[in-house]
Amino acid sequence: ISKVLGVVDKPRYVAIGLFLGFISGALLMSAFSSKWSSNQYSITSMPVQGKAILHYATSKIIPQQTLEEVTESFNVLQSLSPCNFLIYGLGYDSLMWAGLNPNGTTLFLEESPEWVAIVLKDAPFLNAKTVPYRTQLKDADRLLQTYKTNPDCQPGRAFLKGNQNCPLALENLPDDVYLKEWDVIMIDAPRGYSPEHPGRMAAVFSAAVMARDRKRPGNTHVFLHDCDRPVEQNYANEFLCTKYRVGNVGRLWHFEIPPNNGASSSFC
Repeated sequence: ISKVLGVVDKPRYVAIGLFLGFISGALLMSAFSSKWSSNQYSITSMPVQGKAILHYATSKIIPQQTLEEVTESFNVLQSLSPCNFLIYGLGYDSLMWAGLNPNGTTLFLEESPEWVAIVLKDAPFLNAKTVPYRTQLKDADRLLQTYKTNPDCQPGRAFLKGNQNCPLALENLPDDVYLKEWDVIMIDAPRGYSPEHPGRMAAVFSAAVMARDRKRPGNTHVFLHDCDRPVEQNYANEFLCTKYRVGNVGRLWHFEIPPNNGASSSFC
C-alpha cells in the first residue's frame, strides 16, 4: 500500500518541489537583479529574502496561490521593484511577497488581530496592520446596487479616509496606507466564503479609488484572487473594469488601471 501511495503522491511532491524551486529562484533573482548601484551591491534586502528562502525550503506549507498565479504577479514586481506594494491578507505567502519587493515598501492588511500576532511572532520584520471592515458578504448584492445612489461613493467624489457615508470605503485604515500611492495592490483577503464574513467588496472598491486618485506617473496594478466566486467577479467588473484587465491566470485576475483624477462619471 505504501508503494502505491508513493506513486500516487509523487506528482504532487514534484509539483511542490518545482514551486519551492521557483520561489527560491525568484527571491534570489529579486535580490541580485535590482540592487546594483554604482557597481556596488547593497545587501540591505537580504535578511528577509534569506529568511523566506529558508522558510520555504524547510516547510511543507506552500503559498495559497498556484505557480502560474504567482508568476503573473512576480513579472510585474520584477519590472517595478522597488515599489509600493499593498497586500490585503497575511498568510503563508507573506514572506515570499515581502522578499520579491527588495528595498520597496510592502504592507499587509489583515482582518484578524490574533492571526497578525501569530504571524509576527515568527516574522516580526513583516509590516502588517489590522484592518476593521464594516461589510458582510451577505450584503454584497445590495451594496452593489445602492452605491450608485450614494454621492460619497460616486467616482469623481469618492474618497477613503473618514468617508463614513460610503459603506464600501475603507475609511479607517492606518495612515501608512493613505500617505502612499501604491504601485501594486494584491487583494487576497478578507475572508469571503460565509455570509457573515466581510467579503472583498470594500477592498475592491477602495483599490479602485486609490488607482483613480494616483498622481504619480504610471498605472496601478491590481491583482484580485478567488475570481471563481461571483462576488469577486461582479465587483471586479464594476470597479476594476473589464477593459483594464490584462491578465487572467487560474483564479487570479490582473488589472492595470490608469489614473483618472475625477475626470469620469463612472468607474468603467
